[in-house]
Amino acid sequence: MNRRRQKKLSRRLVTAARLGRTAEAGALLRAGAPAGTPDPDGTTPLYAAAVHGAEDIVRRLLEAGAHPDAESGHGDEGTPLCAAACWGHTGAVRALLAHGADPNLREDHGTGHTPLYWALRGPHPETAEALRAAGASH
Repeated sequence: MNRRRQKKLSRRLVTAARLGRTAEAGALLRAGAPAGTPDPDGTTPLYAAAVHGAEDIVRRLLEAGAHPDAESGHGDEGTPLCAAACWGHTGAVRALLAHGADPNLREDHGTGHTPLYWALRGPHPETAEALRAAGASH
């Protein structure tokens, strides 16, 4: 696949993930959209799905090879797990943890907050409990 087509598919996949369009995201993945490649703004499809609580898309992206701990953006977004925890998207948090996301990984390349910090700040007690069950600490 040429680079131009890959960029276009990546951009469309991030948009589908952001809008929770599960069928479209699946079709794009089948068409060859790379599960872990960010769009031109640096947003990864997994981050876009996680921050918006699109649990089915989170699962599909992880199954297609997206790295669960990959930071998104150009230093201003963070990890998918922090994003999902911040907004109390417990299903997305559980999916990320089931695929190996580190419950103690701090965002901003290790200098920011943990997923548990965001869940507690929400406050999202169910999300915090899911993180603690996976070994998260503050």
